[in-house]
Amino acid sequence: MTRNRSLNFLLISSIFLASCVSSPPEQPDNICEIFKEKKSWFKAAMKTEKKWKLPPYVLLAFIHQESSFNAKARPEREKLLGVIPWFRPSSSVGYSQALTETWDDYTSETGNSWASRTDFSDSVDFIGWYASKGYFQGFERTDARSLYLAYHEGYTGFKKKTYRKKQWLIRVADRVQARSSMYQQQYWGCEKELKRKRFFFF
Repeated sequence: MTRNRSLNFLLISSIFLASCVSSPPEQPDNICEIFKEKKSWFKAAMKTEKKWKLPPYVLLAFIHQESSFNAKARPEREKLLGVIPWFRPSSSVGYSQALTETWDDYTSETGNSWASRTDFSDSVDFIGWYASKGYFQGFERTDARSLYLAYHEGYTGFKKKTYRKKQWLIRVADRVQARSSMYQQQYWGCEKELKRKRFFFF
């Protein structure tokens, strides 16, 4: 009897956790529509901006690039002999595609030990935390390109300019900056509406 209760509890917990994973937004190219659809995301983005000073348009440009707003995103498995599914190239997972080691540093430093990489609020807090480390090194909060390069290469790697040998990464960082600028223009047009009191209660 006890065993059945335990199994039922685990089953219900699994279903509940699965239901908490949010689906990607219907209009990923418009930050205003994203936040209108995902009010909890807007609230999380505002908390991140207040805590870590990272603007929401830079934040969402990162997430769009890293996971396309897919909570369960992971790198595709490599193929052994070109056919057999093999290991994944990295431990990255979730909205932020944070590596396990870096995520562990984040949870240890912030004390957010229950954080999950598949949770939007935790993921944006992680990105804000990581970006904030660049401000003390002269990074601008709106410089999505440089922040993204450092996000990918680490601040030590950025200082050594390791990205110069990765033209593909430079192109990706340029796309992140372009999307951030697009989101910024959109956000300026709907910021006041989003910040009306009704958007914080749902």
